[in-house]
Amino acid sequence: MNMTDKQRRFHADVIDSYDEEFEMEIDDRLLDGEAAFSDEERELRKTYFRELFRLQGELVKLQDWVVHTGHRLVVIFEGRDAAGKGGAIKRITQRLNPRVCRVAALPAPNNRERTQWYFQRYVSHLPAGGEIVLFDRSWYNRAGVERVMHFCTDDEYEEFFRSVPEFEKMLVRSGIQIIKYWFSITDDEQEVRFQARIEDPLKQWKLSPMDLESRRRWEAYTAAKEVMLQRSHIPEAPWWVVQAVDKKRARLNCIHHLLSQVPYHEIEHSSIELPERVFNPDYLRQPVPQEMYVPEIY
Repeated sequence: MNMTDKQRRFHADVIDSYDEEFEMEIDDRLLDGEAAFSDEERELRKTYFRELFRLQGELVKLQDWVVHTGHRLVVIFEGRDAAGKGGAIKRITQRLNPRVCRVAALPAPNNRERTQWYFQRYVSHLPAGGEIVLFDRSWYNRAGVERVMHFCTDDEYEEFFRSVPEFEKMLVRSGIQIIKYWFSITDDEQEVRFQARIEDPLKQWKLSPMDLESRRRWEAYTAAKEVMLQRSHIPEAPWWVVQAVDKKRARLNCIHHLLSQVPYHEIEHSSIELPERVFNPDYLRQPVPQEMYVPEIY
């Protein structure tokens, strides 16, 4: 293979990795007809992807710094259903090593966990040195869904707010950095996103009975959120509100802010050289039975 072929294949591999992002953003069913992008929309999308790739490059530098220094980072994502937390998390983790940066998205507690100390099931997911953990919802479930849906008692609710500042202060004293984001959307925007999930068969799985009930109890969730921000906004672990009506701006703003909260810098690495392939004259490659191959339908 000559260098031109190698360069072409290398270029194709790079483009393929970027296409992963486009696949997440573009639904092919919308590319034809009236839903096609205008010139202005195309320019906005170019700006979005250009900035996203740049910020993801900085996230890789952040990851290297975390590993190099043994830093421990917790990032909490909270917000209403369909607020865009998952989309932001996907863009943060997309180009990072899952052994360094992982997502904790805990299901509802089982019978045994309900009898434990409330924070106990979250503690096992906290980062060790050189790790980043993104909580897609967190111990603040008690201040939100559990409060609104009456899954906890008034005494348990009050105990949570007595405990959570001390719990987070203890984590910070131990060397864990905590960054907390609340993704904020409007009443109208949530309605639009829920309706889109109802009508799109690829997104219907995202809509649970709990989501529908949360829609009915919009005001109760608003009141719970206001109390949560007021009673758990502490200097050691403050809340940051992300304006999330525009998903793309929300993602970029969140990532940019996250990067600004960590004192990382680029870590120098020694140059990498690909070693020469070893050829053994006595090695004979064994044929693979044809029936073992995946049919090439495409």
